[in-house]
Amino acid sequence: MRVSSHNEWDKLRSVVVGTASGSNWPMFDPTFAINWETALFKEVPHPKGSVPKQIIEEANEDLDNLAKVLSSAGVKVHRPLPNDYTKTIRTTKWDSDQMYGYCPRDTHLIIGDTVIEAPMAYRSRQFEADQLSHVRQAAIKDGANWVAAPRPSLPIGTHSAITGTPELSEHEPIFDAANCLRINEDILYLKSSTGNARGAEWLQRFLGDRYKLHVLENLYAYAHIDSTISPIREGLVVLNGRRIQRDKIPKVFDKWDIIWMDDPVPQPFYMYPYASAWIGMNLLMIDPNTAIVDKLQADLIKALESHNVEVWPQELRHARTLGGGFHCVTLDLERNN
Repeated sequence: MRVSSHNEWDKLRSVVVGTASGSNWPMFDPTFAINWETALFKEVPHPKGSVPKQIIEEANEDLDNLAKVLSSAGVKVHRPLPNDYTKTIRTTKWDSDQMYGYCPRDTHLIIGDTVIEAPMAYRSRQFEADQLSHVRQAAIKDGANWVAAPRPSLPIGTHSAITGTPELSEHEPIFDAANCLRINEDILYLKSSTGNARGAEWLQRFLGDRYKLHVLENLYAYAHIDSTISPIREGLVVLNGRRIQRDKIPKVFDKWDIIWMDDPVPQPFYMYPYASAWIGMNLLMIDPNTAIVDKLQADLIKALESHNVEVWPQELRHARTLGGGFHCVTLDLERNN
């Protein structure tokens, strides 16, 4: 199994598509309590326990359809191993139930032929990478450099609600892989509630001089980068008009054309929106001229088409409920020109 992926837009050859099976809203991960304390949505408490069967079934229908669409485009599709996420995981310092295999993008950062298992911000997700152990072994056999970042201890106090956001301490390196976007040798890194400065320092040292990490601060404090910035191809990017000010565009995009997305169409959700309406700009590039986009986002689709991007509108009915759009629920293993 070849691993080689340098950016978010080269021709997609091999990918992991997530699964909703066994999904669970953790009951014993203290980060979730802090998330609810600091979230703007207060109509109902953060849900806990097994995700309802209907949501899992409908989410899997959409993921299975996505896998078929990708296969029809000649992309080799891999899926996570089954797992019961209600079961307890343990370290020497804490116990927790687990979350899901819905968003493989969160757990693995691929830079060229190197795969980094991320030092995740949530206790409940510390062993989620094991559901790709079959991919790991096949990739290592075929020459991939597969490593795991130092697993964080995540003591109580790692996340703080004092500032009004679930801010991370700098006790140890922590980041989800979805805090990063790859633009060949430039890596954007979002400092947020799922990635701290020490995580960026560790990642830059590990990658060495070939890559330049661009740490983005005071941009979006709550989680991942891919509902704020979506590269389309070299020279074209979609930016979140509510989170990025016109005079504070990351310098890597100085000479790029920009599509500003200011008002996404909100998707429905069950009980609690684990993702904001901005999950609608979370898209997947099949190649530099072809994008999979949420079918509700008519303005974004029109804007992409005006830049000669062919759009394949698709559906993820529970993107907000489960917290993942098309970029989140996939992990590109191989892309090439």
